[in-house]
Amino acid sequence: MALQVGDKAPEIKTVSFQLSKLKGKRVVLFFYPKSDTPGCTKEACEFRDFKKKFDKQETMIVGLSPDKEEAQQKFAVKYGLPYAFVPDPDHAIAEAYGVWKEKSMYGKKYMGIERTTFLVGADGKIAKIFAKVKPEGHAEQVLAALSE
Repeated sequence: MALQVGDKAPEIKTVSFQLSKLKGKRVVLFFYPKSDTPGCTKEACEFRDFKKKFDKQETMIVGLSPDKEEAQQKFAVKYGLPYAFVPDPDHAIAEAYGVWKEKSMYGKKYMGIERTTFLVGADGKIAKIFAKVKPEGHAEQVLAALSE
C-alpha cells in the first residue's frame, strides 16, 4: 500500500543516518534516480541554492538514491551540496517509500527510482508528498509547502 499524508514515515537507518533521531525537525527526503546526471544535478543544486531558506524553516534536506556512498560523496563534493545523502544500493528504502517502480526508456523496461519528495513533519509523519517530480523549480515548490 502506498504511503499517504499522515502516515508515519518509514524508518531510515544506515551507518551514518537515522531518520528517527531527527524527530522534532522537519525533513525533506528527496529520492532521485542517479547522482551526477542532468535532472538529478539540477534538482540537487536547487536544494543547495535554497538551503539557507530551508535552514530558516528548521528543515533538513536529505538526498536518497540507489548510488553507493562513494558516488554520492563525489557528487556532493563536485557540486558543493551541503546536506546529507543516504545511499540505497539495495533499494530497500526506496521500496519502503514506494518509489522503486518499473520505468521505461526507449521501449526498454527496467526498475528504478521514480523521482519523489517526502516532507516529513516534526512529529515523524508524512506532511506532504511530491510525486513524479520535475527537477526544475522543485526546491522552491517544497519551500513554499513549508509555509502552508
